[in-house]
Amino acid sequence: MIIAEQKSLEELKSLVGTAEKVLVVGCGTCVTVCFAGGAREAAITSASLRMSSKLDGSPKQVSDVTVQRQCEWEYLDQIAEQVGQVDIVLSLGCGIGVQAIAEHFPQVWVVPGLNTKFLGLPTEQGVWAERCAACGDCILGLTGGICPIARCSKSLLNGPCGGSEAGHCEVSPDIPCAWQLIYDRLTSLGRLNVLLDLQPPKNWRTSRDGGPRQIVREDLRLHIEED
Repeated sequence: MIIAEQKSLEELKSLVGTAEKVLVVGCGTCVTVCFAGGAREAAITSASLRMSSKLDGSPKQVSDVTVQRQCEWEYLDQIAEQVGQVDIVLSLGCGIGVQAIAEHFPQVWVVPGLNTKFLGLPTEQGVWAERCAACGDCILGLTGGICPIARCSKSLLNGPCGGSEAGHCEVSPDIPCAWQLIYDRLTSLGRLNVLLDLQPPKNWRTSRDGGPRQIVREDLRLHIEED
């Protein structure tokens, strides 16, 4: 899932600026799971902004609403009336959600309430770790389901590097060496021979070098036949 964390109250106040009517929009999926932008966080954020603006001597009208997903038009349509009544929207969605709201409601100023961090999973209560870099060319079938692009500090395809020591990355003793994890897993599965094949340099054109990415499924698109 997409992992994000909230910006500080001071930064949120700066982003909102002099706007008098503010709508805080939460998202019910990824950022709800990582406790950054769900209904609870949206309510707390709106209350904090109301109280803070009152203490600053310039009270604002701050309301909040949470949609199932900010990244789909059908859910954003549900808040069209509320968006039309405010000066600014503070999105507690990921960067995709912020841009979706801005694109769907071009008449309103939209600002981010979160910092989008990475694609990851919870490893323990209150801890989320990166697992995917969305590089567009998945090689998990060659590395035992452990991603060297996201989990190796150097994104090496034929690791480990010379900085690995006692199973830890040279960047920090708190970071396990991804290639040690890969080696151990393949050994336990009896598939260590997979590492005998050297991987060519990564084709980064599947990542960001080719510009904004998109996937087109012609079988899912709506085609209107011309007369």
